[in-house]
Amino acid sequence: MRATLAAVQNFSVLKAHETQLCLSHKIITEDRLPKKIKYVAGVDVAYIDDLAIGAVAVLDYDSLELLEQQTATCRIKFPYIPTLLSFREIPPAVACIKKLRLQIDVLLVDGQGTAHPYGCGFASHLGLIIKKPTVGVAKSRLVGELKAVAGREFLVQKGQIIGAVVATKEGTKPVYVSVGHLILLGTAIKITKHCVRNSKIPEPILQAHKIATKEKCKVQEQRKTL
Repeated sequence: MRATLAAVQNFSVLKAHETQLCLSHKIITEDRLPKKIKYVAGVDVAYIDDLAIGAVAVLDYDSLELLEQQTATCRIKFPYIPTLLSFREIPPAVACIKKLRLQIDVLLVDGQGTAHPYGCGFASHLGLIIKKPTVGVAKSRLVGELKAVAGREFLVQKGQIIGAVVATKEGTKPVYVSVGHLILLGTAIKITKHCVRNSKIPEPILQAHKIATKEKCKVQEQRKTL
């Protein structure tokens, strides 16, 4: 944990926010997807003590059948800081994605994309690094006012639409969908809804969460025997 605290002391929140603002100008809000999506993936990160466990699940887009899964465990470099989640979660997320054999077409991320106070949340930051279309699917709202446009509820900041409030399952709270990178908001909403089955959370993210949780339990058991 000493290494973690040392990293924090050398970490500038101001510079990190400046980095996010700079990255936000590099986000491409256009569809750069194949005409036929074959593989959709979800990513999630679990934590245990000083470790972060990244998990990625790749599903067939049509059937949502799980085709491949990978995990990666990294030391946590610094603790959770509001609005700077990506700096904490990108190392384990990128590490497990690099292990994939299948070439994913789009990645759903448990976090914000452009619907972020500095315009570049975890989904956008990750998309810029891996150079793949990404979608932010968050369970809570960080920024933006709710505004109905053409019968649909959006998140609006400074007159610009930065995300959408999407009811994926009747009787549950909505999720907040935003562009990560290389995708249009309308396409991001469509893909998110397509990937929902029995939970309000899209299946790729749900599967990644289950994989991360299982790996976390495995690590916990291993530590007990040491």
